[in-house]
Amino acid sequence: MNFHKETIKFESKIQVEFINITDKVVEIIERSGIRNGQVTIFSQHTTLGLMINHDEKMLLQDFTNFLYRLAPIDQKYSHDLFEIKKVNKGDGRSNGHSHCKAILIGSSETVPISKGKMILSDAQSILAVELDGSRQRDVVIHIMGQ
Repeated sequence: MNFHKETIKFESKIQVEFINITDKVVEIIERSGIRNGQVTIFSQHTTLGLMINHDEKMLLQDFTNFLYRLAPIDQKYSHDLFEIKKVNKGDGRSNGHSHCKAILIGSSETVPISKGKMILSDAQSILAVELDGSRQRDVVIHIMGQ
């Protein structure tokens, strides 16, 4: 069993943004030399989700609207009450809504690899979903197999 790990670094630009990282994952798989196994794509952030879905402009707008309906910015979130917290490790953003959106999406995806290629359909892309932009982000790509 072989292992390969790399990190994709990028900067998001807007509050909710869908960033297609499929091609970067493909490049890392090619560099790894692993032909059969699996790749795990993992977000190191609590307000950056990962998902596999269709990268189509109008569908992504539907997803954005859906997320805002489920976790509106103007709702009251206990997480946002920084003034009553004993310890504030955050950057001062009121982002309880971003954390709530993140639990709907999740922080990782795992995709099988066969003959050096991810087993994804033509309509599937790996999307990093920014929920608290703009920020510097890191996504770990961990490949295992032979």
